[in-house]
Amino acid sequence: MRLVTKMSLVAVAVITLAACQKETAQQPVVLDTDAAKQSYSLGVSVGSYLDSTLVEYNNMGLSLDSALILRGVQDSIAKKTALSEEEVQTMMAALEEQFREKQTAIADAEAAQAVAAGKTYLEENAKKEGVAVTESGLQYEVLQAAEGAKPAATDTVKVHYTGTLVDGTKFDSSHDRGEPAQFPLNRVIPGWTEGVQLMNVGSKYKFTIPAELAYGERDMGVIKPNSVLVFEVELLEIVTATE
Repeated sequence: MRLVTKMSLVAVAVITLAACQKETAQQPVVLDTDAAKQSYSLGVSVGSYLDSTLVEYNNMGLSLDSALILRGVQDSIAKKTALSEEEVQTMMAALEEQFREKQTAIADAEAAQAVAAGKTYLEENAKKEGVAVTESGLQYEVLQAAEGAKPAATDTVKVHYTGTLVDGTKFDSSHDRGEPAQFPLNRVIPGWTEGVQLMNVGSKYKFTIPAELAYGERDMGVIKPNSVLVFEVELLEIVTATE
């Protein structure tokens, strides 16, 4: 979410707090109607959002003073701000730029760390008995050999598989869904396209796929940028073979 959007929501939250502060400071909370409970719940939600947002900024190294945020809203409502509108816009633009720079720096650091960790994992895995490495850098191990046909890149295949990160975190599994996956080999990540062509129908392989043969620098949620992926794949059938 963009900083401006976040700050807009923060402003709404603070305005709500500022407007209610004087009225409720000395009064007990009375929640005797649904409307009262809904109003109070909205306030709790807004307060929680404001708190978590400020924590996020502080964690990014952008220390914002909640008391000054509240004072700024109050002064704005009272038409007596200590900064001009132009100064406020300049400061907000600078804050957004700082936020973006922090995001970029953190993303770059995480990417470098992922690259280093992936390189180390691949180097260690390649030394294991039974692991072969192709020219592209794809690593594979035959878990169960078979004598069936081998698919071409343009074939559609049916497989069972489980995909994990190098730390063992499972991110996908056809076994968990209770049915095999079926797809054209030339429409998946390069590591799959290359790897499954090595397999005979009925065989089971373990593939360790470098990031550049997987999702590269893309962020796929659980699969972070520059992630090395590990798949155990069983080739069940070539559904449509190339003529």
